[in-house]
Amino acid sequence: MLQRKFDEIVKQAYPNSMDAKDTSIHYLGKMQLEHKIDISKVLMATSVCSDDINVPSTTFFNVLFGPFIMGGLGGIPFVGQTGMTAFAHHIPDNGSAFIFYGPHIGITLDGDLGKMYRPRQEETGNSCGALMLALSRLKEDDYQPILNEDDYQQMKLEESLLPFREDILQSDNQEKAITEATYEIIDKKIHEYLKTCKDEFPVDRVTLLGGVIINTDYGLDDYFDVRNFEVVDLKSL
Repeated sequence: MLQRKFDEIVKQAYPNSMDAKDTSIHYLGKMQLEHKIDISKVLMATSVCSDDINVPSTTFFNVLFGPFIMGGLGGIPFVGQTGMTAFAHHIPDNGSAFIFYGPHIGITLDGDLGKMYRPRQEETGNSCGALMLALSRLKEDDYQPILNEDDYQQMKLEESLLPFREDILQSDNQEKAITEATYEIIDKKIHEYLKTCKDEFPVDRVTLLGGVIINTDYGLDDYFDVRNFEVVDLKSL
């Protein structure tokens, strides 16, 4: 009953989203049936937020090798070109590569975005915490992140979001808007690194699945709003 209620709430904010586990099954099937990919030899990489709440979101983790972790705070692929190259070098012989990426956002039964009930906590907490912190700072007049080695990822995340600042703050739902902006940043970087490092891959194709993870209550299935599914021909890049 609670899962059904969450389904209604999630679909109001993300009408095209699917149960995250169903998403996994659906796209694993497409990889096998439509693209003839042997999923028993697929190495998975993720560029999702390092938040622990995202680990059980999909069943990809139970089926594919890996994951190779590309994402840091917010899901930004902080591993850069070196990380993409390392991932390429780890692909099984005669295997394939799959990259699952995107930001995440919590939702409550009241429909509040950017919040969720975490395991064994009685009060709601932020999700994504890094993005909600960035949002609070972007609201400050003339705020500029200052890069430093002690908080590099958060500062770099906020710096990346500065070009989207006006659109985010003018949005009717700032929590959703900052999540959308972060997806654009991640998607762009994944494609850039893939193009730059294409010659490092021992395979001709890399499968990408990008979107937004929607966190619900502890013990319930999360959702995934797909924005991009493609099997990239590296020779065409």
